Amino acid sequence: MGPLISPEELRDDLGRWTVLDVRWQLGRTDGREQHEAGHVPGAAFVDLETDLADPPGPRGRHPLPDTDRFVEAMRRCGVGDDRPVVVYDDVSGTAAARAWWLLRHHGHPEVRLLDGGWSWWRKVGGPVETGAVAPPYGDFTARPGGMPVVDAAGAARLARDGILVDARAPERFRGEVEPVDPVAGHVPGAVNVPTARNLVAEGERAGRFRSRDELAGDYHLALAPGTAVGAYCGSGVTAAHDVLALELLGVTAALYAGSWSEWVTDPSRPVSD
Repeated sequence: MGPLISPEELRDDLGRWTVLDVRWQLGRTDGREQHEAGHVPGAAFVDLETDLADPPGPRGRHPLPDTDRFVEAMRRCGVGDDRPVVVYDDVSGTAAARAWWLLRHHGHPEVRLLDGGWSWWRKVGGPVETGAVAPPYGDFTARPGGMPVVDAAGAARLARDGILVDARAPERFRGEVEPVDPVAGHVPGAVNVPTARNLVAEGERAGRFRSRDELAGDYHLALAPGTAVGAYCGSGVTAAHDVLALELLGVTAALYAGSWSEWVTDPSRPVSD
């Protein structure tokens, strides 16, 4: 067992899983429409903005959601304590990883991310269902603390004394562009492993996770025994994808949930470019 499930495995044993469709992309609001146009049979739609995050504010653009509200959303989507869960999106897991992390953090014992997402589900001939989905109400209960999380001070300590991974694109890390947040740059001492590097870029397996050996090459600084590791991004969403990649390598990384969008709300925090 690991954090991933192949589309072939899900296709061949679909009835075993509760499936969540987390289709979301920055700047788009049509995830529900995409879901209703076609989804994995039985998959309930999860709205990242309202189910997997609190409203934006001093804690960043996508703060961790209130526990009670998150639990209610998961129950509404049919999630139970005793049934394994698969999450997917149409951006190779970069949105669905947030749901994977939150369920793990809140104590769900078996959550997998669909490797390759919706496009690979279609590629392997997985069945498609249309319309809205209203599954039976689940009995998921929260036991927060299953995955480590750090605040801004903790992220600064990781950057100084351990490894703090910045999951954003290289040009944002270097401060050359900043299309979303008001300040460009990165947390001093952070190292850049863009989320896109977790995935095969081209060829027959494009959009799937790279092999463990290939991932180890990018995350080698985080693999030293005893090293404390954390990850952040712009708002704490895609950083969960790096946390998942690190779990594939046997490393339990903390998530800096507020990420860059929280870091820059305090002008006293240093910035590197």
